[in-house]
Amino acid sequence: MHPLHREAAVIAAIRRRQELVLFAFLTRTHLRLGIAWWCLIASRGALPAVLAVLTGRLVGMLDVGRSYLGPLAALGVAFVLVQLLAPVHAQVSSSLGERMSDRLQDALAGASTEPPALAHLESRELTERLTLAKDFDQGMSGPPMVIAIGLIAGGLVEAAAGLAQAVVLLSYSWWAALLLTSAWLSTHWLLRESGSWDRTEEEVLAAQREADYSYRLAVAAPAAKELRIFGLSEWTVARFTAHRRKLGDLRGQATRLRRRPVRWAVLVLLAANGLLFWSLAQRATAGDLSVGRAAMFAQAALGVSAVAFGGINWALPPTAESVATALALRESMAEVGRLPSGTKAAAGLPAARIRLRGVEFRYPGSTGPVLDGVDLTIEAGTSLAVVGVNGAGKTTLAKLLCRLHDPTGGAIEVDGTDLREFDLEAWRGQVAAVFQDFLRYHLPLRDNVAPLGADDNVVEDVLREAGGLGLAPLDTVLAREYEGGTELSGGQWQRVAIARALAAVRSGAGLVILDEPTAQLDVRGEAEIFGCLLRATRGVTTLLISHRFSTVRQADRICVLEQGRIVELGSHAELMAAHGRYHDLYTLQASRFDEPAADGIESADGTEPADRTESSDGTEPADGLVPATRSAGSTQDDHGQEVRP
Repeated sequence: MHPLHREAAVIAAIRRRQELVLFAFLTRTHLRLGIAWWCLIASRGALPAVLAVLTGRLVGMLDVGRSYLGPLAALGVAFVLVQLLAPVHAQVSSSLGERMSDRLQDALAGASTEPPALAHLESRELTERLTLAKDFDQGMSGPPMVIAIGLIAGGLVEAAAGLAQAVVLLSYSWWAALLLTSAWLSTHWLLRESGSWDRTEEEVLAAQREADYSYRLAVAAPAAKELRIFGLSEWTVARFTAHRRKLGDLRGQATRLRRRPVRWAVLVLLAANGLLFWSLAQRATAGDLSVGRAAMFAQAALGVSAVAFGGINWALPPTAESVATALALRESMAEVGRLPSGTKAAAGLPAARIRLRGVEFRYPGSTGPVLDGVDLTIEAGTSLAVVGVNGAGKTTLAKLLCRLHDPTGGAIEVDGTDLREFDLEAWRGQVAAVFQDFLRYHLPLRDNVAPLGADDNVVEDVLREAGGLGLAPLDTVLAREYEGGTELSGGQWQRVAIARALAAVRSGAGLVILDEPTAQLDVRGEAEIFGCLLRATRGVTTLLISHRFSTVRQADRICVLEQGRIVELGSHAELMAAHGRYHDLYTLQASRFDEPAADGIESADGTEPADRTESSDGTEPADGLVPATRSAGSTQDDHGQEVRP
């Protein structure tokens, strides 16, 4: 390697040091606070050396009988400064730690949300690094940032004080300063294992992940009901405590003081300090050293011990690692979540059709493809339902159409143009979607329906179409945590999510994707809402994913996905008449219900079979199909299956 290249590599390695990353970030976070923090470290570090010098002068003046008022006053001032600067430094450290925590939260939020794809949030490696990075605020394996900066400041003050008093020793002898400083610094090397902890080891990451998960379970409202109903509250706390304790044990094993290094450290320190104090005693006895200077050098010699292996070795590594990991995540997540944008406009699309040509998709690290050679055409302005068992690839297909991922094989074309050639944001502006895990924003109802803004009459219209008009005044925050706020039921929230998609259609979206859009609605609500959806999106290309066949049968065409491949495609009537996979799935779901026409096309009187009615107790069946008449003397088990005596 060329010497210049080698030098550049060394400089780059130094710049990548986690501690340097931390200190650079500290100053960038708040320049004035950062400068004050470092100035206070220098001032507090110098004061012990000043005290040593003033003490020596005071003792010297007492020895010769001179006035000691001046040195004593200076000593008092230095002592008061030592006492005053400590709480000031603590306050500066706390304020700086809070600002650093805020900046890191911003960095992690940006790292997670800025990449246009989802791959970075589905990567196990990156999510584990994200858990590690978040520790700066959670304090799972180290002190939180607001505390850590103060601890690091204290450690740096000690180191600066030790080095400043080593400078005082230079006036006694160069070898004395070098000997004692080297002896105390050697403790960092001898005990280096006690200050290092590799938190990237699988066992550590697993314990951190489990502790983080158990903590979120314990404090999150959605889990509260089941934890109490199933008696899991104590189990959750015990699980968190166990994994937190395991983290502590792992750290203890990695950083415990080993007997042999401690023995060597003690021997080195005894030899160095013994030699120096023997020299001081010899020269003082011989009259080569005044009492005052002997006292000054003795105090300085004791103060050099501050550079020893101490608190900074415990607080600095985990804090620096969290900061460096958090800042590096942005680049890593941006690379993994990268999704190149095209330049073509997408307004008014699709106008003719969406076509999938041999589309394949495989998640990183998976053993097989989720979608395997899918060929499908969706005519613009029509509705297509996608059905299949769990894991068939239905939601993945929806993600690809939203361009949250790109196919790993084949292509998706919109009006003959590859989807990747369109401007990414422009295409997503053409898509409205309701996913199973739709968001429940802690915002007013108006902003939940139209996050980017819309006229109140539009908001009310789409709420009416979704059956959600009258849920609450538009200004009401949909969260009880806020004054005057309210909470909605699952079905009511789903109506709000559907209204949000309809508002996007009003804004020009040409493709509507509905992934289990009515899963939390009752049967009558499902029939009502899906009918409204079809009317509201007439002329808009609609993709419906649902497990309820009473819903999907209303779509223009139905696609059956199985193991990532299309096995059947056609209308409800065509697929029922074919007696294939769709017929089997439909019949399986309807097996507990009475269908007047088995093929689901027409009943004897030429009308569509009724598939929504009330059961004998006045409630509607969960699947929206008519309950079967049970055999005489039969009963049903807890799953609704017929059991004969």
